[in-house]
Amino acid sequence: MIFATTVFAASPLNSSSTEPQTANTIHLTKEAFLQKVVDYEANPSEWKYLGDKPCLIDFYADWCGPCKMIAPILEELAQEYKDEIYIYKINTEQEQELAFAFGISSIPALLFCPIGENPQMARGALPKHIFKQAIDEILLKKAPTEE
Repeated sequence: MIFATTVFAASPLNSSSTEPQTANTIHLTKEAFLQKVVDYEANPSEWKYLGDKPCLIDFYADWCGPCKMIAPILEELAQEYKDEIYIYKINTEQEQELAFAFGISSIPALLFCPIGENPQMARGALPKHIFKQAIDEILLKKAPTEE
């Protein structure tokens, strides 16, 4: 399978975690992934994103500490960007075939899927401002802002 990916540098988070919520993020099974993101079985040699707006996919596991740390951030971002992007979650323990298909060897792994372009992969727990920057620049094509 051919997927062009770019890896971001991951920086650790400095926040405490709570139990992840699921009100705003969307959990995907393999079947839903094939319908909403990309049908890599029907078209294994080309990335053709199927969504109507860009998405961020979080490959995670329930036992993963860094995954638990970013879960509340992803929920906040799902609410903040609810009309602009989808934030999907894929449990790598339950969806091992998807994890294998994307070469997920460490988690959290985050796949940024813009419309009409190849996805970009980030690894590790990222702070919220880095997520926002990546969403704005990669998914929404907004010019970078100076801080």
